Amino acid sequence: MATAIHDFLHDSSVNSIPPEVLSLGRRWLLDLLGVAVGGTSIPMSQIARNHVIRHFGAAQKPARLLFDGRLASPVGAALAGGITIDALDAHDGHKLTKGHVGCGVLPALMAMCEAEGELDDRAFLSGLVIGYEVGTRAGIALHRTASDYHTSGAWVAVAAAALGARVLRLGKAHTREAMGIAEYHGPRSQMMRCIDAPTMVKDGSGWGAMAGVSAAYLAADGFTGAPALIVEASDVTDLWSDLGSKWRISEQYFKPFPICRWAQPALHAVLTLRARHDLNSDMVEAVNLTTFHESKRLAVRSPKTTEQAQYSTAFPVAVGLVHGTVEPEHVSEASFGNPEIRRLAEGMTITESAEFNSAFPSRRFSSVELQLKGGRVLYSGPTEAPGDPEVPVSTEQIRAKFHRYADARLGALRAFAIDQAVERLGDGSGAKLLFDLATTAAVEVQSSRSA
Repeated sequence: MATAIHDFLHDSSVNSIPPEVLSLGRRWLLDLLGVAVGGTSIPMSQIARNHVIRHFGAAQKPARLLFDGRLASPVGAALAGGITIDALDAHDGHKLTKGHVGCGVLPALMAMCEAEGELDDRAFLSGLVIGYEVGTRAGIALHRTASDYHTSGAWVAVAAAALGARVLRLGKAHTREAMGIAEYHGPRSQMMRCIDAPTMVKDGSGWGAMAGVSAAYLAADGFTGAPALIVEASDVTDLWSDLGSKWRISEQYFKPFPICRWAQPALHAVLTLRARHDLNSDMVEAVNLTTFHESKRLAVRSPKTTEQAQYSTAFPVAVGLVHGTVEPEHVSEASFGNPEIRRLAEGMTITESAEFNSAFPSRRFSSVELQLKGGRVLYSGPTEAPGDPEVPVSTEQIRAKFHRYADARLGALRAFAIDQAVERLGDGSGAKLLFDLATTAAVEVQSSRSA
């Protein structure tokens, strides 16, 4: 099995990966970059980036921080990039991993490529796809074999190490050690702790990216750590036997809104009722939600931080009733004092359904009952959020979201240039332009840093 993984990791290229799979890599890349732009405005990202500059010096092989421009070690750049994307809970995910691959894989890959001078766009695009394949399988394997629910960083570390081994062109033995080091040192943080008490630790993606990049460099220097059990153990062999024939990047879901995926079915149900019946929030007396256990655990109703707002079910549903959507500005402190949002969120009832629980995690249902002030009751029926791979969103929807997040912070011209650079990725023209566009500071970050 180790030989098969090594061969897939080091030998796969744009010539061996199907064109439709490469297209998915471009789609998720554009979405991740938009989320990263939005994340730079959030204190979680700002604190992490400043921390990295102070404590992860650039040394001999520097890499630029995502949408920041300052130099750090590749280990530090991966940490800052993962935290920046994770700061805004709008990035792609996977149902069975109950987490997010791209959030940690992209900054790790970018940091390694820039530090090592690997700017071939074909290698970068194929590497991103490979990261999704390794990361998704590692996540499913960890959930299968570990009793607790660990954050994405726990298994993203393995994918980041694998990509580091690919960029460094490590041999079979050193690649195996890199993945073992990353699995052992990866942050096996407990996800539900952050669900119950939302803070900036979130999904551990930055820490996983950091651990993976570090593991690759350690393995290159002779440090040992194999085996990675979630890759090599006999009870996960089936997950790795279809590398190169089954493309799990196609199983990722798209997030229309910058909140936890578990809250999005309820939000979609409310938005559907609001549009169908031409409602205003002041027409609604009360909101009754029925959902699954994990969604109910998103229990903050009156958030004081953006992390609490993003890890809530009641608050974004109330925002949706008031504004007809949820955008990054709606999960910031500016929305927390809105009395209408507070009325709806604090008065909301949330009930757990055994039927919805049994469907989780492969399907995520919620239903909503709106009690109107005139006595009328509207019911949504069981609802799933848009963006699941079974009913994928269009490239234009992904592009529209990217521009909603990026244009205001980068300017429309630079955002359009990133859009076009991602679209061209894989044509052999190189990745330097994309890297320059994606590592130059966002406008507000630049002005606040120089002030």
